[in-house]
Amino acid sequence: MNKENTAVMPGSVEAPEDRSVTRKPGPGNGHAAVSAAAPAEFTTLSGVPIERLYTAADLAGFDYQRDLADPGEYPYTRGIHRTMYRGKLWTMRQFSGFGSPEDTNARLRYLLKQGQTGLSIAFDLPTLMGYDSDHLLAEGEVGKCGVAISSLADMEVLLRGLPLEKVTTSMTINSPAAIIWAMYLVVAEKNGADWKKISGTTQNDILKEYIAQKEYIFPPEPSMRLVVDTITFGAREVPRWNPISISGYHIREAGSTAVQELAFTLRDGMEYVEWVKRAGMDVDEFAPRLSFFFNAHNDLFEEIAKYRAARKVWARVMRERYGAKNPRSWLCRFHTQTAGCSLTAQQPYNNVIRTTIQALAGVLGGTQSLHTNSLDEAWALPTESAVTLALRTQQVIAHESGVPNAVDPLAGSYFVEKLTLDTERACWDYIERIDALGGMVAAVEKGFPQREIHDAAYVYQQQLERKEKIIVGVNDFVTDEKRPIEILVIDDTVAHRQSDKLAELRKTRDCARVQSTLEALGSAAGTDANLMPYILECVRAYATLGEMCDRLRGVFGTYEEPAFG
Repeated sequence: MNKENTAVMPGSVEAPEDRSVTRKPGPGNGHAAVSAAAPAEFTTLSGVPIERLYTAADLAGFDYQRDLADPGEYPYTRGIHRTMYRGKLWTMRQFSGFGSPEDTNARLRYLLKQGQTGLSIAFDLPTLMGYDSDHLLAEGEVGKCGVAISSLADMEVLLRGLPLEKVTTSMTINSPAAIIWAMYLVVAEKNGADWKKISGTTQNDILKEYIAQKEYIFPPEPSMRLVVDTITFGAREVPRWNPISISGYHIREAGSTAVQELAFTLRDGMEYVEWVKRAGMDVDEFAPRLSFFFNAHNDLFEEIAKYRAARKVWARVMRERYGAKNPRSWLCRFHTQTAGCSLTAQQPYNNVIRTTIQALAGVLGGTQSLHTNSLDEAWALPTESAVTLALRTQQVIAHESGVPNAVDPLAGSYFVEKLTLDTERACWDYIERIDALGGMVAAVEKGFPQREIHDAAYVYQQQLERKEKIIVGVNDFVTDEKRPIEILVIDDTVAHRQSDKLAELRKTRDCARVQSTLEALGSAAGTDANLMPYILECVRAYATLGEMCDRLRGVFGTYEEPAFG
C-alpha cells in the first residue's frame, strides 16, 4: 500500500506542512540565496522509496525467531554478542599513515595516548602498487597518502615500541598484502612476540580492487591464489589474525548504493570461501577469522538496516550454503569507517556533523570497530588536532550518549525492521544474479559489478545536479565565506630520505641471500606451493617490496582492465 498517496483534506490536522522554503540573504545565510524545496519523492540516499508511515501491516508474516532473534543468536540480526557494548565497547581504530615510518610511528603512539584502542595503518600509493620508494613510478607519491614501506627495515621503524601482543593492528593493503603481512610477522618474531598471540587484520581483498579501487598488480587468478595462501597460512600459524577484511567500503566510495555495497561485499566473501575450500580446507578451519569492512554513509536508517541485513545474510550463507557447523563461522564481524566520499572541501566543519551521524549509524548497527574520518580529509591527510577531534567523536558516543547501554535499541521499529528485510531481499537478488554469471571472479571479468556501480553513481550525480538530493554547502546553502584550515603537508624530503635508506640497505644486506630467497620465491610461484613461507624468507633477508613484487610479476604477469561497454 502506498501510504504517501492517501488523500488529506486541506486544513485537517494531518495536512502535511509546506516544506518549500526560500531563504533570503541575511545573517547566518552567507551572501547567496539558498532554497530547500520539498522533494517530489522521499527516498533513502540510495534512492529506495520511503513511505510516510510504517505500521504492523508492513511486517505481515514477520517471525521473531526467524527474522530477528535475541542478540548473540542466529541469525544475529541484533548483533553477534549477547551483551554487545555493555560487555565491551567497539575498538576505536583511527586510520593513520603518512610520510616516513618515523612520522607514522609518532602518530600511532600519539593516538594510543589519546585513548585509541586499536592501530590502523595506511600505506602510500607506491607501496600499494608494489613499488619501492626509489622507483621511477613512485615519483611524487612517496608518503603522500600513507606511510612509505619498502622493506623490513621500514617496518621495524614503523612498529618500534608498539605493544604488538596487546593491541590489534589493521593494515590496509591488498595486492602486496602477503608481503606487508610477512614484514609485520617478522618484526613481531624479532621482538619476541608469539605469532599465536598477536592479533589484527590485513585487508587483503583483491576482488574489490578489480571492482572499485583499481589498485591491483596481478591478474585475478594468481591474485586469488595469494589471498588463499594467506588465509590457509594464517589459520594454521597465526590463529588470532584476520587474514582478510572483505571490504565494501571502497565499493561504496566508488558510487555504489547501500545494497550494492552489501551484496558485492558478501558475494566477494562467498568467493573467497569457495576458493579456500577448493584448496582443501574445511570451512570451519578458516571461516571464524574472516572479517568484513563496511562504509557508514549519511542516511542513518539505511546504514543501520544494511549492517543488520549483513549479519542475517552471512549467517544463512555460511550455515546453509557452505555447511559450517561452528557458530563462530556464521558471524559477520565487521569494521566500519565513516564515508570519505561524503566529506566536502566546502564548509569543512560540516564534516564533523556528517561523521558524527555516520559513526552513530555504525554503533547502532552493531559494528565491532570504528574509524571516524577527520574534518580536513577533503583537503589533505588529517592534522593532529583534526584526528583527535575525530577520535573524541567516538569517545563522546561511547561515554556520553547512552547509545551503547542497550543492545540494538532500534529493534522492533516498524521502519527499521521493514528496511532491514527489504535490504536483505535486494541483497539476495544480486547474489543470485552473480551466481548465474558463474561467481564473482567471472562477474568481475564480465564487468557486471563495475557497470552497476557506474550506473548508480551516474544516477546520484544527476540527482545532485537537479537538487533532488542536497549536500549542504555544495549544491545548496552555499556561501562565499572563506574558512582556510590548517592542513598537513607531506613534502618531497620524505622521498629523498626513503631513497637514501634504500641505497644504504642494498649496500649492507647479504646480497647473495637476497638473490637466493628471491629465486626460491619465483620458482615456488610457478608451482601450487603456499607462497607465505617463501615470502617470509625474502623478508628476513631484507629483500625489498619491489624486488618481491617484480619476481611475482615475472611469473604471474600484470593486469590491465578491459574496456566494458
